[in-house]
Amino acid sequence: MQRFSKVIGYARVSTLEQASDDRTSLASQESAIKGVAMIHAIETIEIYRDAGVSGAVPLNERPAGARLCAALEPGALVVGSKLDRIFRSASDALQTVDSWKKCGVDLILVDAGSEPVSSNGASKLFFSILASVAEFERGRIRERMLEGKAGKKARGGAIGGNAPYGFRKVGEGRAAMLEADEGEQRDIAFIRKLRADGLRYREVIALLNYRGMTLHSGKPWTNSQLHRVIHAAPREGVRP
Repeated sequence: MQRFSKVIGYARVSTLEQASDDRTSLASQESAIKGVAMIHAIETIEIYRDAGVSGAVPLNERPAGARLCAALEPGALVVGSKLDRIFRSASDALQTVDSWKKCGVDLILVDAGSEPVSSNGASKLFFSILASVAEFERGRIRERMLEGKAGKKARGGAIGGNAPYGFRKVGEGRAAMLEADEGEQRDIAFIRKLRADGLRYREVIALLNYRGMTLHSGKPWTNSQLHRVIHAAPREGVRP
């Protein structure tokens, strides 16, 4: 069995919500990483954790990822639970692993086995296939997320960020819904009437500012915000 000077583990979740979710927690990734270290009889292990960091960010630009890259040395073994926890894409994975190998650094992905992904020709081939599959799955997940957000929006659900003007968010996380704000809905009706009466955008904004009507943030209205409110499509399923 190949000997390594040390094991450097890396765990990442995309959102802070995932970081506190037992099903996709950092703890479960760390447990898998420690299991690999035990197989190779290595007690010295460093684990770097990025919570709430998108996989689209290059490893060396993530807070913990940058520290991991700085800690690499010949004879080190990097361990991650899955390919998409560390890399952005198939090409990123292949290029990085090749670069690490030239520097004497190996990589083990728990879901691909307990041996380095570049240990032999078969491992390299499997890793190339795994990288391509992971990139395909990430694309499908992104598509499903967009479809889910569109569906939730149509049902009156809150899809993240602040509630649009005229509504307030009720509940937390995935269960969050939008509820109509009566006062702001009256403001919207007033704004639309002003436009229907022929007032220009800058004239409507001047009147709103004069009456002390601001956005959620307390900031004054802008042309883009006004246009968004006036032309917003009705939201089905929103609580009255």
